[in-house]
Amino acid sequence: MSPQKKVAFYTLGCKLNFSETSTIARSFQDEGFSRVDFEEQADIYVINTCSVTDNADKRFKTIVKNALKKNDNAFLIAVGCYAQLKPEELAAVDGVDLVLGATEKFKVTDYINDLSKNDLGEVHSCEIEDADFYVGSYSIGDRTRAFLKVQDGCDYKCTYCTIPLARGISRSDTLENVLKNAKEISERGIKEIVLTGVNIGDYGKGEFGNKKHEHTFYELVQALDKVDGIHRLRISSIEPNLLKDETIEFVSTSNSFVPHFHIPLQSGSDTILKKMKRRYMSDLYVNRVARIKETMPNACIGVDVIVGFPGETDEIFLETYKFLSELDISYLHVFTYSERDNTEAADMDGVVPKNVRAKRSKMLRGLSVKKRRAFYESQLGSTHIVLFESENKDGYIHGFTENYVKVKTPWNPSLVNELHEVTLTEIDEDGSVRFDWLHQPTEKTVNLSELI
Repeated sequence: MSPQKKVAFYTLGCKLNFSETSTIARSFQDEGFSRVDFEEQADIYVINTCSVTDNADKRFKTIVKNALKKNDNAFLIAVGCYAQLKPEELAAVDGVDLVLGATEKFKVTDYINDLSKNDLGEVHSCEIEDADFYVGSYSIGDRTRAFLKVQDGCDYKCTYCTIPLARGISRSDTLENVLKNAKEISERGIKEIVLTGVNIGDYGKGEFGNKKHEHTFYELVQALDKVDGIHRLRISSIEPNLLKDETIEFVSTSNSFVPHFHIPLQSGSDTILKKMKRRYMSDLYVNRVARIKETMPNACIGVDVIVGFPGETDEIFLETYKFLSELDISYLHVFTYSERDNTEAADMDGVVPKNVRAKRSKMLRGLSVKKRRAFYESQLGSTHIVLFESENKDGYIHGFTENYVKVKTPWNPSLVNELHEVTLTEIDEDGSVRFDWLHQPTEKTVNLSELI
């Protein structure tokens, strides 16, 4: 009998990619493969790619080289968004054997009967119009939280974005299957589920392979709130025009949903929002933030913003900076605009020099640090429930409150994956928050093998 083959995975990009990597990994394990860490020697390395930023594209070659250092005869497979957009480019990277596009990635084990190295990577990539079916996914790599995919693809036509080209039309999992996956996750003892997708507020569309709306995102949220055993549900990212009052109201009184919203803005200038073909103006965004804070004053609100979009003059950038400064938000995810092939924005006038883009990005990252600190300071003296993570970082264990304040305390393995009520006391020099226990946790016997 031949020894068990080993497979390792590397994920670039978003939470959605992590949920899909986890599902692909389970398909290998179902076929008798043994999963190992990417830093270990393996027979097969699978790299789940991203194409949202230039950096993700460039990192791919480095990751391939690192894998081949572990085993120069390993079979290398590229899947994911970059693999769909530029399969020939990835196939030409030295050492890559197989490139699978949007519809093929979930059938990867069908393509690996022969693990012989190829001179040139073999490509199996569909026309993106064929990516019209749905494959449910969830990740269970981290014991404290799981990413649960509920939707895929996007029907929006934002002028800077390649996601519709990489993932196809908007389509959803059935409500029945989402609830089944959520139950499976809860039965594994995982305390928190993060809902993911490309455009999760669009949930319901394509649930039956067509555009018929049987369910809405609001109905999904209501149904998930009733699943036994889930302590926390978190909405990862939702478009401002799809975050309705009814959802905000429901989260404010929910059993499981936490007061944390991540809402893409992209620009505080209506001029740029129009050029981006976003589906809202800045006043709607202000309204959404105000509505959340009215119902949940302690809610954490994260914001995506893009700097350096074509036509963003100094005056327009300062308009965005002022808009964000005055908004009651908690942190920013700042993206520096990069030209992507086959997008409208790539051909627009008013190109912003790269050094100016970098300077603006640095300014907004600095604003994000101030916003996060102000939010953390507003929470000092208040009581929250913390879910502790599984990693020992320099002798400390970290965790997050329900409203996404990061806390720390000296490492104690018995706290891993536990929920504890604490009072926030002071901000540490590294930016995380110290606390007092409301009830001192009791020591318990820990099976260390569970923590690995």
